[in-house]
Amino acid sequence: MPSLQAISKYLPRKVTLVAVFALAGCTLSGNPETVQPVPASNASVTADPAVKSLQQPPAQTRVIKIGLLLPLSGTGATAAIAKGMQQAAELALFDGGSSVVQLIVKDDLGTVEGAVAAAGEVINDGAELIVGPLFANSVRAVAPVARRANISVVAFSNDPQAAGNGVYLVSFLVQQDIDRIVAYCVSQGRKRFAALVADDAYGQSMGALFRQAVSAHGGSIKAFEIYPIQGGNALLEPARKLVEGIKRADEDGEPVAAVFVPGGADPAANLGPLLVYAGLDTSRSKLIGTGAWDQAQLGREVAFVGGLYAAPEPRTWQEFSEKFGKTYGSAPPRIATLAYDAISIVLQLSVLPAGQRYTAQALERAHGFQGADGAIRLKGDGTPQRQLAILQVQRIGVTIAEHAPTTFER
Repeated sequence: MPSLQAISKYLPRKVTLVAVFALAGCTLSGNPETVQPVPASNASVTADPAVKSLQQPPAQTRVIKIGLLLPLSGTGATAAIAKGMQQAAELALFDGGSSVVQLIVKDDLGTVEGAVAAAGEVINDGAELIVGPLFANSVRAVAPVARRANISVVAFSNDPQAAGNGVYLVSFLVQQDIDRIVAYCVSQGRKRFAALVADDAYGQSMGALFRQAVSAHGGSIKAFEIYPIQGGNALLEPARKLVEGIKRADEDGEPVAAVFVPGGADPAANLGPLLVYAGLDTSRSKLIGTGAWDQAQLGREVAFVGGLYAAPEPRTWQEFSEKFGKTYGSAPPRIATLAYDAISIVLQLSVLPAGQRYTAQALERAHGFQGADGAIRLKGDGTPQRQLAILQVQRIGVTIAEHAPTTFER
């Protein structure tokens, strides 16, 4: 998923939100101490969350407070994405119908300082767990604040370096995409690979992860080329060299069955025609990629038709997107499911006793959790393990080459 830019404009306020539910729907209130949802048996997932209907909880009910930190202020894509993630979190609460979980939403301003301040506020308000922030630097800054309060963090960053020591990520990590697609290829007898990656930090990372995955699954790399990021005619020579290497491997009796080309639609628009022009036979050497391929326009390039990549099941995203649209009247940002999944984890653990529900043992349970993007498990190092499908690019849309597992082996 593409990185987001830091927010440059902030609103001079902090936002506190409590999601609550009733027979007709759910409502928002600025009074987290007195407003609670009715029991799950009376919740209706078809109701409009904008409908206001409140009920006081029984006196003996203990509220479970959860801090949600998002960069809600500012303009542009970041603010819109943060709003969509907040709405997804509310939707997860509504779907779960919990009568005790309470969200305390704080605007972290998209800055390290704002995230630290927001974390302190939700801790002072009694939060048992922090969900968020979005940016890796903010996650790293919040981590020691949470540790001093002896609570965990479930964050949205896709930087694995931000995970661990009480911080868990619910994002999609590209190394898992690569491992999944390589493992699938090997399982289908496609054990010899080639790769074409960009000459930048991202490309270097993709290349290293690809080499590790191929080695781990018993495959081999027969051709590996790097292309300059300035694009244009400079891409032709690396493409030509890659195809020459593939042809030599074929002549040696070791045909290359899969060519790794990470990146999204923009690199594809340039690399696809060049690979075909250089003589690559994609019927014999299929292109493979990461979840960055998950874009509708990819099939417009003939080289990518029939290509394979790892991503969540399309059905789960479609169902979530339709539900979100019916509830809020707009399409969700793609990473809104991260907030939904994080709150789903919160709800699935909320039945445990106080002091046990958001511990490392609970968060790292072997059978994982179910969310909007399928099964997810939080590992001991704080990184997520997601069950991914193998998708095949068509001229319009994709088909499923292999469904995502729905559970985890214990």
